Amino acid sequence: MAKTFDVVVLGAGPGGYVAAIRAAQLGKKVAIIEADKLGGVCLNRGCIPTKALLKSAHSVHEIADLKSLGINVDLKGLDAGVAVKRANDIADNMSKGIAFLMKKNKIEVISGKGVFKSAKVLEVTAADGKKEEVSATNVIIATGAKYRTFPGLEHDGKRLVGAWEALKIEKLPKSMGIIGAGAIGMEFAYFWNAFGVDVHIFEMQKNLLPIEDTDVSKEVEKHYKKYGIKMNLGIEAVTSKNNGKDVTLTVTEGGKKTDYNFEMGLIAVGMTGVIDGFGLDKAGVQTEKGFIKVNEMYETTQKGVYAIGDVSGPPLLAHAASHEGVVAAEHLAGLHPHAIDKMNIAGCTYCQPQVASVGYTERALKEKGIEYKVGKAPFMANGKAIASNEKDGFIKVLTGKHGELLGAHIVGTQATELIHEYVLFRTMEGIDEEIFATIHPHPTLGEFLGEAVLAAKGRALNL
Repeated sequence: MAKTFDVVVLGAGPGGYVAAIRAAQLGKKVAIIEADKLGGVCLNRGCIPTKALLKSAHSVHEIADLKSLGINVDLKGLDAGVAVKRANDIADNMSKGIAFLMKKNKIEVISGKGVFKSAKVLEVTAADGKKEEVSATNVIIATGAKYRTFPGLEHDGKRLVGAWEALKIEKLPKSMGIIGAGAIGMEFAYFWNAFGVDVHIFEMQKNLLPIEDTDVSKEVEKHYKKYGIKMNLGIEAVTSKNNGKDVTLTVTEGGKKTDYNFEMGLIAVGMTGVIDGFGLDKAGVQTEKGFIKVNEMYETTQKGVYAIGDVSGPPLLAHAASHEGVVAAEHLAGLHPHAIDKMNIAGCTYCQPQVASVGYTERALKEKGIEYKVGKAPFMANGKAIASNEKDGFIKVLTGKHGELLGAHIVGTQATELIHEYVLFRTMEGIDEEIFATIHPHPTLGEFLGEAVLAAKGRALNL
């Protein structure tokens, strides 16, 4: 007989396991199905291990700056194998933490691949081939995303790799061609460059981090050039080929094709939802453009079946997935959660300088014809930044005619830690006068969050 639950969650990534916990908190009998490790791609092959690698990379640059602080040390060598092993060990240990949370919340973990037999019944096949059925009043699909590919840009997992294989490379190549200058390409470029790899980035858009504000992108480009990272931006086309001992990237610029050879290549041209192989057709769930169609409560076209996280569409961010999981769990429990405003979801890139943003870019406001003012506060004018040797970058805000925050963009050492105030500000629909009335501690980098908004009003006090 099939095991029966109130809620079955398919996939234990940051969306799935959070959805399972919230449903359990609301008194539901919950099971979660996972074919791989608890924590999903984010914990095991994405967010967490990459940040561990970036800590190693940032430490290399910090050592170079220590002399100016009166600390004389020599960098005797770099061991990428140790850095990579540490990153993967951290992921393994944190996966055990997710197992603890499942046990704490009385959530049954079913190991295996789940496939829909009908909208509310799934068959789970374990690694040893054993099968069992589970049924549920509600199902939450949280199967995540996989690499996007294009003709001529296919991963082979050997010399043409994606982010997941890249995390396992302990003996680094001498040279690496990176296709794509989004967060994944940029973060690996930073790590590999710091550890001595000759890195070359290729991007079809005109700037690195093309979805970010143009001023931010240009600031990051300035630093990457300083690091010695090569880049070809605004290319027309690119294909890749594994030659056995190296790879060739054929790049079209100005109608002319040029071959670039590297020891390895990273293909980082985006992700698409994992929608195949688990019977969506039998569940009566519709898809669109590589993702599952959902409404504002993340319910699919089949009542009682929800889809959250990367599989439900952009933005493909772990923190978005987790919150979507909460919304879905509360909705199926009969509560009335607020719909998510995706413009209030911050994007973060953890290279150095870090990048964090929320809301509109200046480019988007111009395209939409929305009236705005710009406030900019460079860290080189911030006392704490100067004292801490963290004076690169700036905070840029875009405010509307009523003082509302239309967009905020931070580039600098602590950007991803500073963005939260602006996210909260937008979520609470604040106006600039409320930030003016907020006393920011001094000396901090964060006090310039207020200074940037003052600058937009022509009231800057320290610039």
